[in-house]
Amino acid sequence: MSSPIKDAVDQSPTFFSLWIGNNDVLSYATSGGVGIDQSAAGNTNPLSYGYYDITHPAVYENTIKSYLTQLTAGGAKGVIANIPSVTSIPFFTTVPPMPITGLTTTQAAQLNAAYAQYNKALENFKSTIGEAEYQKRLIKFTAGAVANGAVIVDKDLDNKGLPLPKYRQTTAKDFILLSTSSALKAGGGTATQLTDAQVLTEVEAGRVASAVAAYNISLKSLASQFKLAFVDANAKMVELSSASGIQFDGVKYSATFVTGGSFSLDGVHLTGRGYAVIANEFIKAINAQYKSTLPQVNPNSYSGVTFPK
Repeated sequence: MSSPIKDAVDQSPTFFSLWIGNNDVLSYATSGGVGIDQSAAGNTNPLSYGYYDITHPAVYENTIKSYLTQLTAGGAKGVIANIPSVTSIPFFTTVPPMPITGLTTTQAAQLNAAYAQYNKALENFKSTIGEAEYQKRLIKFTAGAVANGAVIVDKDLDNKGLPLPKYRQTTAKDFILLSTSSALKAGGGTATQLTDAQVLTEVEAGRVASAVAAYNISLKSLASQFKLAFVDANAKMVELSSASGIQFDGVKYSATFVTGGSFSLDGVHLTGRGYAVIANEFIKAINAQYKSTLPQVNPNSYSGVTFPK
């Protein structure tokens, strides 16, 4: 049976580039963490993985090592890149984590009344769940120019066997997905709770971050082991996500949705200009490793987001 790696090896390449593994965490993250963290589950059998699962770091490392072994068997040289922090992309950063603002006094009162019974039940079980858990799960809306958290169903809350809904409000450490925007506009996160699939919670984001960190340690080690050029794509994404962004010939690129110029309208994939920025990182790494003189490209010459006239 054919595969992309087999197809590449069959061409007897003298040079290759490999940037792979984003989807080993991205599918979990963009689904709001509905899958399983297979590293926490200790599952090293990839045949039993679901599409939205986080790949176990040992499985990831062994797979990449297998690919590199095949690709370099004939003496080919190459370049490999690590995995960016996926929560730095616009799909996760565009919608504010505490998005309910501008409530009138009447609206806030109505919402607080809607959750009064839930809050009372929570108070009754405070001695069991503890003060910190009680405060985390208490639902309270405030009127005016105050940023209120959206009410979500958080599957990772520990009910300790008590008959409580797993409700809480989002905090600054949660990530509300770009695709959840329409639900928020329709009143989601207030009287109607956002579902687990509409928010990447702090706990779920932590699982993603742990996996990415483990993958990147392996990738750096494998690049050294196979004597390959190494691209720190994660560092470049951090730079792109900073307030200053990246300047190229007077044009600023950032991870800001639409206007940043780097990401397409799905908030996940790069534009032509964004890929050109990353291509230059590959070129710099290749030149440094192999003493070559490949010229960099001009990102401004490539396509970005097209604005309507």
